Amino acid sequence: MAVERPTHARYWVIVFAVLLAVLSYIDRVALSQAMPIIKKELGLSPTETGAIFGAFGLAYALFEIPGGWMGDWLGPRKVLTRIVLWWSTFTALLGQMWNLPSFWICQFLFGAGEAGGFPNITKAFSVWLPHRERVRAQGILWTAARWAGAFTAPLVIFTLRYVNWHWAFFIFGLPGFIWAVCFYRWFRDNPHEHPSVNAGERALLGDAPKSAVGHGNVPWGKLLRSRSVALLWVQYFCLSFPWYFYITWLPTYLRDYRHLSGEQVASYGIVPLFCGGIGCFTSGILAVRIAQWTGNVRLSRRLVACTGFLGACIMLTLSINLADARWAMAAMGMASFFNDLVMPPAWGSCMDIGGKFAGTVSGSMNMMGNLAGFAAPVFGGYILQRTGGDWSVFLYTMAGLYLLGTFCWPFIDPVTPMEQT
Repeated sequence: MAVERPTHARYWVIVFAVLLAVLSYIDRVALSQAMPIIKKELGLSPTETGAIFGAFGLAYALFEIPGGWMGDWLGPRKVLTRIVLWWSTFTALLGQMWNLPSFWICQFLFGAGEAGGFPNITKAFSVWLPHRERVRAQGILWTAARWAGAFTAPLVIFTLRYVNWHWAFFIFGLPGFIWAVCFYRWFRDNPHEHPSVNAGERALLGDAPKSAVGHGNVPWGKLLRSRSVALLWVQYFCLSFPWYFYITWLPTYLRDYRHLSGEQVASYGIVPLFCGGIGCFTSGILAVRIAQWTGNVRLSRRLVACTGFLGACIMLTLSINLADARWAMAAMGMASFFNDLVMPPAWGSCMDIGGKFAGTVSGSMNMMGNLAGFAAPVFGGYILQRTGGDWSVFLYTMAGLYLLGTFCWPFIDPVTPMEQT
């Protein structure tokens, strides 16, 4: 009997995921671009600025595992809708803050709202996509996220030409409410129950879990004892610590250390995140191609990730030692490119290691990444305050963490479910 041609409804899940990633990164990067204005208006010191940046990372880290676990238990439909409504509300409210404590609290609540977003996307992918499409989908997702962050700089500058920073954050918060309504109406936690999924597409899903709901009984003992999970945490901390520089301190670095104008800051600030997006997309293709050539998914993910970490270390070290701002930013862009080669293998590994608990596993990894998101801007502010604006200690620390991440991947088994270990 002829198999019905698939309807490709699963691709709409990728579309929703990409739009969520775009909104997420616009909202979180907008503050770093507006911060030079806010800092001047409110008289914030480098330490205070770092504390505001760090509030997001701290909350995001603390609520990642609960957010991922809720997705395993309740399903991504309810949880992602709640997440986007929450963070959009606090994005809009950010423009009404008036001093350090109010900014810190609003940023903390904003981070708590965004927590669990990407783990729940990963959970949805694990149910809606066949195994061979998952890493490529992660590549597309993170490319969109990085490019959204890259073009937030000119978007913020354009917006600030017409409204002040108070109204700008209100404008940035609005699209999330539209996304939440559309997603809740279309998405289903069980793709087999979706009216647009036909028999051909159900057949493509193969042995993927039939539903994203009802997997709250996480085997915490196996998760905590898993060497691969522990090393995923370490490598993601090493990856995220330098990356958070690009979305927090970079505009200040370009103004104060490289002595660039506001327009140059906006133009040069695009480079790391734009190159990172290319890295994500390239990685999604490379990991699949190398796996096809070698017949070994484990080897392909390890090879791509190790290349990413080592390349990022070399290029960031080169950037520190280049006097010309253009060449320095070109090298930093390449560091971000190599940084993001690691993203699809890391998130793809969460799906395979986690299985039906992919939300919790990816949430735990992202928790460690966002502990780095808390530590990096706070550490940067402390170092800048103590050294009178010497950026070298901060940047060399970032390069050292890239090197450490290289040594994690040879010992990660990125394909064996934790329940089988």
